[in-house]
Amino acid sequence: MSEACGNEPFALQVLGDSMEPEFKDGHIIVIDPEAVVKNGAYVFAVHDKEYIFRQLQIEGENYYLKPLNDKYPTLEISGLDQVQGVIIQGGGVRRRDRKKYE
Repeated sequence: MSEACGNEPFALQVLGDSMEPEFKDGHIIVIDPEAVVKNGAYVFAVHDKEYIFRQLQIEGENYYLKPLNDKYPTLEISGLDQVQGVIIQGGGVRRRDRKKYE
């Protein structure tokens, strides 16, 4: 993982609707830069020099960042070196809205 993020988990706020319905605008996600990256994981990555939050899809030797909202395009990345961390927790303000991902 990138040294830019450090080794400790950190939290960010979801902006926009590209990952709805699972992650709504304004939800908080917790990212672990040291978590194991695997197919289907929700990841924090770099694409075209910008940070992006998507679901990782691995098809053979190809890597894609897929939004959950079909209004947005699936993006191809060159490899796992662009992944900065894995989302390990997310949700809204209410405790019942929180989920763990691994």
